[in-house]
Amino acid sequence: MPMTSPLLDGSSTDATAPVRPGALASFGPKRAWSLLLQLTQRLRDQGAICSPTGIALGPDDHLVEVPLSQASLILDPAESRGWSVPEDLEAELPTATGDLLDLFVPLCVGADAPSLVVAHLAQSLDGRVATASGSSKFISGREDLTHTHRLRAMFDAVLVGARTIEHDDPRLTTRLAPGPNPTRVVVDPSGRLPNTHHVFTEPDAPTVLVRGPGHFDAPAHVCVIELELQGGWIPAPALLEALAQRGLRRVFIEGGGITVSGFLNEGALNRLHITVAPVLIGSGRPSLKLPEIATLDDAMRIACRHFTLGPDVLFDCPLSPRKD
Repeated sequence: MPMTSPLLDGSSTDATAPVRPGALASFGPKRAWSLLLQLTQRLRDQGAICSPTGIALGPDDHLVEVPLSQASLILDPAESRGWSVPEDLEAELPTATGDLLDLFVPLCVGADAPSLVVAHLAQSLDGRVATASGSSKFISGREDLTHTHRLRAMFDAVLVGARTIEHDDPRLTTRLAPGPNPTRVVVDPSGRLPNTHHVFTEPDAPTVLVRGPGHFDAPAHVCVIELELQGGWIPAPALLEALAQRGLRRVFIEGGGITVSGFLNEGALNRLHITVAPVLIGSGRPSLKLPEIATLDDAMRIACRHFTLGPDVLFDCPLSPRKD
């Protein structure tokens, strides 16, 4: 029997392809994650999904694009969660799969998806991301760590500030989730980091060091980008443009609080994920630090969604980045 194309490009080679191949009852989180990785690759290859698009699981769990009347899932940027299922299939979809799609499909659809900028922070109940000494391993639990690794797999680049490298020495790879390692981007405006950290010594993934003018003895897998500083900071628009010129358009900002605050304050984020863990630190470094406001009328109020990640709660906050 002829098989449909697995490219999710509408180019089915069989006009009589089966309707809704694969039952949603067996569409568990593992298969949903495979779908999300394929959607991410589709974005890189073909660009944004900006209108309702029907998809079904074809042979070997490859996605096929089908007419809406034959779809198992419908991708639709107009939906707040980015997707839906036909009414007659709603009861079949496992709850855990629906939660996974709710959280990640909005990162894969819509006009902004090919150049999405998303940040994530894990904080305590009292709004701290680290102790006064900089210790932050681990505020949130295993489920949130897996969430972080999934975000890495879905983006072209994972970006962190120098302080995160200095205190946590992360590898910034996808050890806890199937998927490709992103390019690691380290922002070190003053050039204070030595080349002894994991991202510089372990060539598990391409690495980009963004810094102010100066010399750095870079290992072979590290690309150095020098950008002009403004007040000791590399402006987010200039940084994102430099990454885009190297094909790194989907950027996940993993921390720390100073770096995320800078991007948020400059209006450079499409989405902010904040995971709140049931722990009280009592002192230490704040999650976000933004310019002072006089009254609550000036506060940034966000219509966010929330998800349970084991003992933690993740707040998913869509934002409207500035275009200036």
